[in-house]
Amino acid sequence: MVRSFDGTGADQAWLDDICSESLRAPTAGNSAGVRMYNFTKDLVDDFFAVATDATWRATSRRAPGLARAGGGVVITSRPQDYLARYAEPDKRRSGLDDESAWPVPYWHTDAAMATMALLLLIEESGWQATIWGNFRRDRDILAWVGAIDEQLFATVLVGIGDDNDVPSPSLSREIEPRSQRVRRVSR
Repeated sequence: MVRSFDGTGADQAWLDDICSESLRAPTAGNSAGVRMYNFTKDLVDDFFAVATDATWRATSRRAPGLARAGGGVVITSRPQDYLARYAEPDKRRSGLDDESAWPVPYWHTDAAMATMALLLLIEESGWQATIWGNFRRDRDILAWVGAIDEQLFATVLVGIGDDNDVPSPSLSREIEPRSQRVRRVSR
């Protein structure tokens, strides 16, 4: 993830294409309940005005670098699409036409898969990105993109890094090595 961009603007047609391609990711029951709303450099300030408050913009070490993003993509999901799909005859027996019956809400899973596909396509294109998590102000962001009946998953900010990234303190945490987090199942 890059959290400091150089201000190069992303092309609208390119954003449309990579968003469309990333939606080829798996979707439970072919429910197709993930949406992507992209915006270019000219709307980055508007996004931050909705997604943050003035105090954060004035005091965050990362605010200036993030504000130079070349564009962004707001990723949402529509649980109602999954509930309707799993109420159809070929899926009805699953009992998943009731939101409380989903042990793992696949609208989040599908949004995560599409987001990962988007991040990989951005990287493959020679651009960089960061995820702006859905921690607060989700209703404001959804209203800003016109997606009132959807759930906010995350926003991906896109651009070219300027090598002035402020490292996350999380990177200094000691964690179990990846190789030790892989387990073999044997019988």
